Amino acid sequence: MDFSLPPELEDYRRRVRDFVDRELIPLEADRANYDDHENIAEAALERMRARVREAGLWALQMPRELGGQGLPMAGLAACYEEMNRSIFGPVCFNAAAPDDGNMRVLAQVARPDQKARWLQPIIDGQVRSAFVMTEPHPGSGSDPSMMRTTATLKNGKWVVNGRKWFITGAGVARHFILIARTSEDSRKGLSAFLFHADQPGWRIERRIPIMGPEEHGGHCELVFDGLEIPEENRLMEVGDGLKLTQIRLGPARLTHCMRWLGLSRRAMAVAVDYVGRRSSFGQKLAEREGVQWLLGEAAMQIEIGRLLTMRAAVRLDQGDYARKEISMAKIVVSETLQKVVDTALQLNGARGYSKDTPLEWIYRYARQARLVDGASEVHKMVLARYLMDEGDGYWRWDEADAPRKALV
Repeated sequence: MDFSLPPELEDYRRRVRDFVDRELIPLEADRANYDDHENIAEAALERMRARVREAGLWALQMPRELGGQGLPMAGLAACYEEMNRSIFGPVCFNAAAPDDGNMRVLAQVARPDQKARWLQPIIDGQVRSAFVMTEPHPGSGSDPSMMRTTATLKNGKWVVNGRKWFITGAGVARHFILIARTSEDSRKGLSAFLFHADQPGWRIERRIPIMGPEEHGGHCELVFDGLEIPEENRLMEVGDGLKLTQIRLGPARLTHCMRWLGLSRRAMAVAVDYVGRRSSFGQKLAEREGVQWLLGEAAMQIEIGRLLTMRAAVRLDQGDYARKEISMAKIVVSETLQKVVDTALQLNGARGYSKDTPLEWIYRYARQARLVDGASEVHKMVLARYLMDEGDGYWRWDEADAPRKALV
């Protein structure tokens, strides 16, 4: 087993790291570079995006023929981790949720004409996008079968009615991917559609206030009251909505893990720097056994998360759905992020609780990780089902020549 990165991917990782250290981390120290929702302000963002393009690091996940860099998932695992050592990182590289997952699924399943109209502007950074699936109670959350928003075909157009909420990025998105119910079939009852922000028949009811800093466009509640979507803007076939969500959400969960590992590493870097300088009662904090235990535990958990994430990334590159591996990574990395930043904040004392470091930002952001894209408890249920279905086969090693499932 070889855990080294191929030279080309290592070069990308190093260049992303250097860009983050040189351009992005210094940006965080000036509050003028933040917007009202504690993300990078638009002026600074556009300036950084231009420099990312100049550095040849734009849209690492997209095919070269569409303007990206064409990296495999294993390469993204290394690069996304590096870029999110800055709290501003992913959006500057056009690798932030939800655009990252939306671009990926459109590149996989959209028709050529749909890619030109709906995907290419997102890749080029001209527009932002949102994925519209989650609903208020009693609608769908982790269980898509509970979906209540409907799309009914009338005179060649799909008429949408219903309500969605916690739709990330909706406040600034122009291109939307919508999942709605088109029949009562338990497996083929959902379909996917594309619509533009300028179309009538829908509105943003509110931008939902949240505990932590927000992605651009926030987390919004949407109301659909007769939105008409032409048949040409349906994604995949009627009844393929659940399939599309599976194609999109698995890799999206894993790219979350990649980014969260970067935040975890940043939190540890802040902690290690501080305890190496701070003395109390005649001794550096870093020399105290209790502090070393905390640092050692945190470092070990981050490395476990990295290995699980890379394992899942490689499986995806092999053409497997990697559902079991992604669920493992999602649980471990989301919980590690929260524990690590809590440790780092504790070691920094009052300094960590202040805005003099990024720790309080990461601390508030981290709590969502155990909820988004499936709560930890849901993913543990997934793992339990695999264990019961596979028995001892759950623990098998990969076979070099084993056939893999196609992702589409």
